[in-house]
Amino acid sequence: MRQIAVNAKIPASAKLGPFCVIGENVTLGENVTLGAGCVLADNVTLGADTICGNHVTIAQAASLGERVQLGDHTVVYENSRLGSGCFIGSNSSIGRLPRPASTSTVKVQAGLPALEMGEGGIVGCSVTLYAGSVYGERVFVGDGAVVRERCKIQENVVIGSGVVVENDTSIGAFSKIQTGAYITAYMEIAERVFIAPMVTTTNDNFMGRTEKRLKLVKGPVIGRGARVGGGAILLPGVKVAPETFIAAGALVTKDTEPGRVIKGFPARTVREVPAEEKLPEK
Repeated sequence: MRQIAVNAKIPASAKLGPFCVIGENVTLGENVTLGAGCVLADNVTLGADTICGNHVTIAQAASLGERVQLGDHTVVYENSRLGSGCFIGSNSSIGRLPRPASTSTVKVQAGLPALEMGEGGIVGCSVTLYAGSVYGERVFVGDGAVVRERCKIQENVVIGSGVVVENDTSIGAFSKIQTGAYITAYMEIAERVFIAPMVTTTNDNFMGRTEKRLKLVKGPVIGRGARVGGGAILLPGVKVAPETFIAAGALVTKDTEPGRVIKGFPARTVREVPAEEKLPEK
């Protein structure tokens, strides 16, 4: 049994599972496949050869390109845009609106734009990607990761399993953030940065006390080609210069110099980064 609006555009090549609900003005491309119990709200568009698993929900006016795959029980929220060839694992939430705690300093922005993801994105299972963020082409997001609102993720970025990227953060092309790292709000990460597992970044020297902090909250700024070792801690607002190498377990309390190796607790400069380890000049 299915419930299909009379003005939905469904080609003969589409395959619809039982108990699907398809709303007004939905448009399906050729060879679309919907599993059992899929719900497509009004004005949804699915490109040719798109495959939705069982019990997928796609909210009003969302648009998926060709050859998109959605796993079982995934939700794509209102107005979200997924480029051709994207893959989204099971039980993921794509483009959801934030609902902060009543005591949070981050407030819901009126008119927050919908999520946009470029072609070829891969998103794992049980991932939450908030509205208002933009993803370039071929971004990878691992299982269980969370990316908050108003983030800008450039092409070919890797965000590992269990990573949290907080709001208003930018990540440059080809950067890699490994399993379990915490990327605080208001960070700037340049291109080709490497961040190892369990790195912690911070943005509030007052740790929630006094109203003064609201004007001073700022995450670290990490320059092109910098590398941050496992378990390192970066304090609020520090500037990690291009090609800095931060050893595992270091505590970075002040700005670094380009092309230097730093280590320790607190970290200090120990030597230069070997020339053969540096990226080619632009």
